[in-house]
Amino acid sequence: MFTYNKKEKLKSKKLIEQLFAEGQSVSAYPLKLIYLPVDFDDSILLKAGVTVSKRKFKNAVDRNRIKRLMREAYRLNKAVIFNNITTQYALMILYIGNDGITFEVLDTKMKVLLNKFLNASSNN
Repeated sequence: MFTYNKKEKLKSKKLIEQLFAEGQSVSAYPLKLIYLPVDFDDSILLKAGVTVSKRKFKNAVDRNRIKRLMREAYRLNKAVIFNNITTQYALMILYIGNDGITFEVLDTKMKVLLNKFLNASSNN
């Protein structure tokens, strides 16, 4: 259950562009989640990607560390979503903070963010 393999990663450039153009969002500072209901060819319910602003974090080392922490927090907490949705979604998680973050804080915020997503997606 606690996996985040290649099939679950959002890779399609076309889908990512569509996500930013048409997707809806929820926020739990310093995270923002953009989501869009889609139909995937495979049986995967969620495809997710993470991103960090190059403008705010000039050093690739810093960006990569935050992305690693975000992927890990998502991996550990995605069961919350999986057990409660039936629709397929494309997700993009953005880090919108200006400073670095510890995993503990990020993990807590990820839980808040995923619960907000659940509430928002069930209302649609």
